[in-house]
Amino acid sequence: MSKPSPDAYEQGRGMDAHNAVMRDIRAERSETYDPTDPTRVWIDEDNTPDGVVNSLTIILNTGGCRWARAGGCTMCGYVAESVEGGSVAHEDLMSQIETCLDHEAAEADDPADLIKIYTSGSFLDEREVPAETRRAIAETFADRDRIVVESLPDFVSREKIGDFADRGIATDVAIGLETATDRVRRDCVNKYFDFADFEDACGEAAAADADFSADVGVKAYLLLKPPFLAEPEAAADMIDSIRRCAAVEGCHTVSMNPTNVQRYTMVDELFFEGGYRPPWLWSVAHILKATADVDAIVVSDPVGHGSDRGAHNCGECDDRVQTAIKDFDRRQDPSVFGQVSCECETTWELVMDEETAYNMPLAR
Repeated sequence: MSKPSPDAYEQGRGMDAHNAVMRDIRAERSETYDPTDPTRVWIDEDNTPDGVVNSLTIILNTGGCRWARAGGCTMCGYVAESVEGGSVAHEDLMSQIETCLDHEAAEADDPADLIKIYTSGSFLDEREVPAETRRAIAETFADRDRIVVESLPDFVSREKIGDFADRGIATDVAIGLETATDRVRRDCVNKYFDFADFEDACGEAAAADADFSADVGVKAYLLLKPPFLAEPEAAADMIDSIRRCAAVEGCHTVSMNPTNVQRYTMVDELFFEGGYRPPWLWSVAHILKATADVDAIVVSDPVGHGSDRGAHNCGECDDRVQTAIKDFDRRQDPSVFGQVSCECETTWELVMDEETAYNMPLAR
């Protein structure tokens, strides 16, 4: 795993200070979880290089992200849903997969073409998901067209990707880059790696793409409006980040994830004190329109849209704007946003003109 430079820890500042705060917040957790049950599973559809296809999304319950156990990202509460003890046995992980397959059989007319597997950490980290389990999962889904697995860039290698690609499964590695700006990733998100590490992981994927007959690529996950950025700063950084990711060889999809306020996080603490507002849905639309010309699929799925803790506008137009965002995800046509309007867009425009990181949010 990449290590922050020594000055990040100087006198308890920087990442060292963030991690200390995050460890205290996460210590408030009291829930426990069954290692044989997946965290979540659902059926949806996704835009892929092969077009829009049906998907089965699986969030495995593992021992949790190792970076989160050190303190971790300021906005991520997923480690709070992980199993106690730091690891889950191979047999229990495969039981979770069977539960997800049973759910698919009961809820879907046909098996999904696309399988998406997340762990709230790194699927390719063998401390979280052993190599034996990774290969068994690859065998289980060898009859599907495409699979997405989530990982931090440290753990991405041609050999691990090959467990899937060698079976003829088109394979995408989803990397939680959050931003292409190293300072924002370090100081606002508290993530330890650099954009260069993301580029190296894309290089590993490109090498696998050349070595195996199945297509291999990278899906970059970006975070809209981490803490300590004002709305206009966050939007500008996101537009720049999408363009920089789309320019990296092997990165064919960029997923913009508006921050939602999760329990046991620094963002939750700020939100409770009135120091954080999730992004406006108008910002999501603005960014998607501004980057519609890039050479990549750009999508967004605002979690908890319309709620105080998720991306939202005034409450009256939230569902309409969300529908336009979903329509854009499928068609990549920015004209869909011309079909929605609301008086609150004037308030959003004022926020974009006047809000700075040195004041409290100008509107809730």
